[in-house]
Amino acid sequence: MSIFAFLEYISLEKKCSEHTMKAYQANLIAFESYLKSEQSQGGIETASYGEIRAWIVTLIESGNSSRTVNRKVSALRSYYKFQLSIKKIGVSPLKEHRALKTETKVALPFSQEEIKSLFEADIFPDTYIGSMTRTLIQLLYFTGIRRSELIDLKVKDIDFPKGLLKVLGKRNKERLVPLLPEIQDHLKMLLKSQEDLKIVREADFFFVNENGKKLSISFVYQCVKKYFSKVSTKTKRSPHVLRHSFATHLLDQGADLNSIKDLLGHSSIAATQHYTHSSMAKIQEIYKKAHPREQNK
Repeated sequence: MSIFAFLEYISLEKKCSEHTMKAYQANLIAFESYLKSEQSQGGIETASYGEIRAWIVTLIESGNSSRTVNRKVSALRSYYKFQLSIKKIGVSPLKEHRALKTETKVALPFSQEEIKSLFEADIFPDTYIGSMTRTLIQLLYFTGIRRSELIDLKVKDIDFPKGLLKVLGKRNKERLVPLLPEIQDHLKMLLKSQEDLKIVREADFFFVNENGKKLSISFVYQCVKKYFSKVSTKTKRSPHVLRHSFATHLLDQGADLNSIKDLLGHSSIAATQHYTHSSMAKIQEIYKKAHPREQNK
């Protein structure tokens, strides 16, 4: 019951996504199951730090990465923070816990040549799904929106006269993203195809399958992976890499980091700076060309 109350809290108060909710639930139930398997005297509410540490060791020995373990423990930390807020416990068992050290892994962005090759190649089927797939991949790159934001996009969120896209991001935070004429044309063509096929869309979602149903997370991921495998040899091919590519290519062209932060919907500049590593050479080149002391030489 306590886990259910916590999930209800993060859904209603924290506005967490369905994906986050499922992940938290799975991690909490996994720890609860571990306690039962170890014949713990109490449940998740009364678990000690020693029991949590033992679970962490079990996770590591089972082959989980430090990043995965930290994510699972983070769910526990949020759970105990909730228990503190409703005064079910006096001290969090994770109060002194320190996250495991992880290696910083940054997926390489797609090059502009790879992006161009994909959009110019005649590889998308001449069907509704083919057209829809091409358009969703384009929108991910043209706007840098998250996969979940694309899936939740509604028809009413697109303002064609103003060339703007209203995006509902994390914690229900709205932002406006400009749409270039090229992607507007493809969005309009997709709408026309849906009308011609008389597709009755579910809850006004823009991207729907032939039955009008909202796209799944895995479908969008598989679309990006499948088509970029035809033009790129990079190991990581995902919607997030497209988001990374969007930010990197803007940086390469000298775009302001704060503007990119707003376009991506980041709450702090620190999150956006994550993308600067791959553009540092280009930034240094722009800096040298633009700085007045360099120009005076």
